[in-house]
Amino acid sequence: MNAVLWGMLLRILQAFLQGAPFIFTGLCIAGLLDRLMGHAATRRMFGSNSVVSLAQSWLIGMLLPGCSLGVIPICRKLRSSGISVGTIFAFALSSPLFDPLSLLYGLTLSKPFTILAFATCSLVVVTVSGAIFDRLFPGTEVREPERPAPPFGIKRILAVAVDMAREATGPTAGLVAIGLAGVGILAACLPAGSLQRAMAHDNPWSPLVMTAIAIPAYATPMTAMGQLGSMFQHGNSVGAAFVLLTFGAGMNLGLLAWMGSTYGWRRLVVWFGLLFLAVLVISYGIERPLYPRGIEAADHTHAFDRYCAPFIPGEVPQRGFPAEILHRVRMDTQPHEWFGVAILGALVAAGAALRRFDPHGRLDAWLTRPDGAADRPTGRYDVVLPGPVVAGVALLGIVAVSLAGCFAYYPPPREALEELSLATVEVASAAVAGDRAHALEWIPVCESWNRRLVVGTYLRRGRLSDFHLAKSRLLEERLEELEHAAEDAPREEVRDRALAASRAFQYVSRAWTTEPLD
Repeated sequence: MNAVLWGMLLRILQAFLQGAPFIFTGLCIAGLLDRLMGHAATRRMFGSNSVVSLAQSWLIGMLLPGCSLGVIPICRKLRSSGISVGTIFAFALSSPLFDPLSLLYGLTLSKPFTILAFATCSLVVVTVSGAIFDRLFPGTEVREPERPAPPFGIKRILAVAVDMAREATGPTAGLVAIGLAGVGILAACLPAGSLQRAMAHDNPWSPLVMTAIAIPAYATPMTAMGQLGSMFQHGNSVGAAFVLLTFGAGMNLGLLAWMGSTYGWRRLVVWFGLLFLAVLVISYGIERPLYPRGIEAADHTHAFDRYCAPFIPGEVPQRGFPAEILHRVRMDTQPHEWFGVAILGALVAAGAALRRFDPHGRLDAWLTRPDGAADRPTGRYDVVLPGPVVAGVALLGIVAVSLAGCFAYYPPPREALEELSLATVEVASAAVAGDRAHALEWIPVCESWNRRLVVGTYLRRGRLSDFHLAKSRLLEERLEELEHAAEDAPREEVRDRALAASRAFQYVSRAWTTEPLD
């Protein structure tokens, strides 16, 4: 029982850390829509109750960085702005699927046509299911009273921050907790490694099995895209991959709980039934046309281990459960995720203080009170910009930061090659010395830097030769073979696989340092 409980805690912590930056972004976008954009401008931006508005929301969702937890506060603001249910659902489902960072990542994991086909299929899903739902349930727009807009100046910025803090400790917090609970439920129900052979291409039940797993699961766009790449590499079911992207990245239990409690469980069942039918038809329809040719299907994959229990019942880690969890969290968490946790902590602290010392919203009333002379520009070059204009510029700034983040996450080839070299040394030395656990910890790090090397080169060069791609894929294959050997193979075989992976890295290093990149 201890292993199950500690495993649930680890999976929930990992999911929260990965989602923290996206939850903060969602709170920021929600604050901009509510305090600066206003209801009328929000309705013009997203549209409502038409097929065009569904495609409009899908496009906005594709541009803005987000995850299925981060869209919860945005959906709450869209509803209060008087937007129809179908349009809100279209945004809620599309925003977590792709963003500039994950889209670039995905284009290197499979043929670009496959990723673009997945994006097009997601548009078909939200458009068809949303249009039918709006036809069945017309007039779902709810017009809530709009709060007074804050005057221009510093009060506008403070009003957005106060709204974010209150939202971070309001219903959104409970819904996020429900979404994270789904990850813990999966870890308690699925034994370690139980999904390694569940998504075979020749198994007609793979999309249905993936549906049952993906709905309570939570995955950021980058995580889901990495799992898709592993499925393509191992020759798994393409239909199950599409289900994983749509439900695993696009949905969670918290989002479903908000939909059911807000619009009624009957409408939720109808909408989900339409969505499920559309996703299932597409997943079976694309199985053969998009299945990668020339790939030998592997007998198992580790792509879905993160949804299973991390610990085996009856076995206690050498360093103990708390220390093992702390070690894994430190290994897996990226710097931007720690930043997201820190800023979310500050928002929660501020929100708790506001609820304790200002339960009646006196600060909010002061922020919306006109300042008389301060409402008029005083300087020669002062220009009063309408709130929707400021909000629009801020939203474009979020998109721009997301694009700039691509260059930060995917560094120049020389830097990525240096990091890959260090990670490869860690893997090879641990495997040769017989430290299987240390090698298994560093293999995913090697795989990540190998892919970031490729994407970083694409970003700066615009293309990459087949020669360089072949060397990168050879390293990926050797690392995969080493991972399998490190699990249960004899020590001599592990050593041989480690040396093969080290040689494959030398080929990568020689290709990037001595051969032309295009």
